[in-house]
Amino acid sequence: MQVTVTGAGGFIGKRLVRRLLERGIASPDGKAQAVTKVVACDLALAGLPNDPRIQRVEADTSSPEVVARIVTPVTGAVFHLAAIVSVGAEEDFELGMRVNFDATRALLDACRRSAPGAKFVFASSVAVYGGELPAVVEDGTPPAPQTSYGTQKAIGELLINDYSRRGFVDGRALRLPTIVVRPGRPNKAASTFASSIIRDPLEGREVACPVPAETAMCLLSPRKVVEAFVRAAEIPAGEWGWTRVAQLPGLTLTVRQMLDALREVAGENVVKRVRFEPDERIMRIVATWPTAFRSAKGQRLGFTADGSMQEIIRAFIQDELSGKFVA
Repeated sequence: MQVTVTGAGGFIGKRLVRRLLERGIASPDGKAQAVTKVVACDLALAGLPNDPRIQRVEADTSSPEVVARIVTPVTGAVFHLAAIVSVGAEEDFELGMRVNFDATRALLDACRRSAPGAKFVFASSVAVYGGELPAVVEDGTPPAPQTSYGTQKAIGELLINDYSRRGFVDGRALRLPTIVVRPGRPNKAASTFASSIIRDPLEGREVACPVPAETAMCLLSPRKVVEAFVRAAEIPAGEWGWTRVAQLPGLTLTVRQMLDALREVAGENVVKRVRFEPDERIMRIVATWPTAFRSAKGQRLGFTADGSMQEIIRAFIQDELSGKFVA
């Protein structure tokens, strides 16, 4: 099978490419299908494995010419991860619409024209929710995004439902909670602090947390989200029901609980590197997000959450820090 991964230069994209090449994608009868080629597209692709099965396309996914190159009649699946994240989409409306909306539609249309029926796995977000939310968000809670990013993701979900209904693609959209712990430097996601307050102290740096200690978030590890993307591609179309959207299960924790877990894993000296400096802009955005979910459909489809924040932190130390941290 040949697959396309957009956003392949991001930390999740790189993990997904490696996972696809290592294990392939199971067919509906459970038999493994080897991935013979991955078309990896992003503005930069440093860090991908040196594998002849990877076709590197360093380009803007929102360009129509690029989309025509990365979706062809032999494309069996598209994993669409490329996006302008929350704060970036608020700062630059045109850029957010071009990358988060226009590119999604262009990819769907490319599949419709060149690879009808291809699996299309879309990275959506809990940012599609907002407004007056219940204490626990259910599968049937209606989207009411309060940011441009959330609106663009909600539009993508609707397009995937309609293109799937018409048989143009075999779509699947996953609403992702906040992914922690992200390696590297902070990005423009409003949620980037959730990784920074774990990553930076473990690497010996002080860091400012822009939200209060009692701020709650729904969290999922990089390991689990990559597992979820592959799982989404493997689930038979008939099991998705009336909508091709699923909310992924996650752990709901406060910042205080996250730091308590960090203390348990790494010690008090590491936690002392975190200080609280309120940022009203970040607090306003984060306050629109739901914190607790009952993901009955996601669980039925076989998606799972991490066991604990301690488990997430230990996985980060193992995967990204070679098993060591600055005590």
